[in-house]
Amino acid sequence: MKRFTFAGRTCLITGAASGIGAALALDLAKRRTVLALLDVNAEGLERVAAAAREMGAAEVTTYTVDLSDGGDRLDLAAEIASRHGGVDLLINNAGVTLMGTFEENRMSDFDWLLEINLHAVIRMTKAFLPQLLARPGSHVVNISSLFGLVAPPGQVAYATSKFGVRGFSDALRHELEPVGVGVTVVHPGGIRTNIAAAARTSGNDPDGEQTAQARRFAEKALTLPAEEAARQIVAAIQSRRPRLVLTKEAKAGDWLVRLTPTRWWAVTQRVGKRRGIL
Repeated sequence: MKRFTFAGRTCLITGAASGIGAALALDLAKRRTVLALLDVNAEGLERVAAAAREMGAAEVTTYTVDLSDGGDRLDLAAEIASRHGGVDLLINNAGVTLMGTFEENRMSDFDWLLEINLHAVIRMTKAFLPQLLARPGSHVVNISSLFGLVAPPGQVAYATSKFGVRGFSDALRHELEPVGVGVTVVHPGGIRTNIAAAARTSGNDPDGEQTAQARRFAEKALTLPAEEAARQIVAAIQSRRPRLVLTKEAKAGDWLVRLTPTRWWAVTQRVGKRRGIL
């Protein structure tokens, strides 16, 4: 498959108002990409869109969409096809997390997370697949996580969704490669975004300790700038890499769970306590 070229091609990014999504939008803007940006945060989305226009994006349109509502996105696909003629690059980036153990998690919160992190990836890909198939050399990027490689306690909902994204992406790649559509699954770990600090809490947390813990973890462990993550993701798209594991912590976790599938968490706890992260 030929290298992906960006200039003049249309890219749809979900979760584009902040974090990796916003950084991807700005990186692609410099490459003269046509951007269709989607997020539930309309104000943040417009800020990113304005910055992307200043940085040279060929065109920028925004779509305020709540991916937790379970929509099939066919109307969105039709609107973007009418405006841009179709999508060449779909980046399913939007994601949320949920604090608390599985026992503490409310099913309504668990379902909310799965709808955004997993079902929306599937729904968006299904809605835009006809456009991707019709445009030679198109590409799909699905953002999984380090927790799509390893599954620690306290992250049952998140790991469930991200392992699902991993499996969906791998199987989809095998189906689409023969027809010229690439698929990259990305496993970030330790990216400096607000996903941990903005986590939803589920269960009894009267003093906000779960949220405070997430913020402390973010300050110590989430160190790679989103801009650097975006740069590496764009490079992976360009070279059609099937899989990208971001940060040395994620690579170490991937290696460790392969080496000792049932003991990796005990090893991680010892290392984390020594480093003051856990």
